[in-house]
Amino acid sequence: MSVSERVGTADLLVNNAGISEIDLFTGISIEKSRSIMEINLVGAMNCARALLPAMIRRKSGCVVNISSMWGQVGASCEVDYSASKAGLIGFTKALAKEVAPSGIRVNCVAPGFIMTEMNSRFSDEELELIREEIPLGIFGEPRHVADAVAFLASRGAEYITGQILAVNGGMVV
Repeated sequence: MSVSERVGTADLLVNNAGISEIDLFTGISIEKSRSIMEINLVGAMNCARALLPAMIRRKSGCVVNISSMWGQVGASCEVDYSASKAGLIGFTKALAKEVAPSGIRVNCVAPGFIMTEMNSRFSDEELELIREEIPLGIFGEPRHVADAVAFLASRGAEYITGQILAVNGGMVV
């Protein structure tokens, strides 16, 4: 049974899975590296592979991948995470070119530091140092990313594909 047969028609796919491990590149095990790649990049590709055939048949649909500012510029001690999210940016651009003739848009949101469970591991002192690096001086909230996704999925973005929308408070410009 195909995904479309199980879940029905999808007009929008948002690939939002992500895990990270903070350590030196040489301190990350091959197993952990594989897990990061499988969840952050291969999972998004598999979801798109499952839902795109129906979108292509209908000549309509939208895919929004959630990358990271570290996918744009890289982060020390998050090399595997950065590589997986950079791969997601490359996947976004290539897939956008491939499926655009079928009326499907593919874009990416690259969040900066967003106050989520993944970032709850930081101490108050570490959080303050991070906040000082953000030009707007505030942490991003999940709603900031959700608003960017909603825009990219909307009629207002019907002429936008293959783009990376940075939602990072000015941390990466």
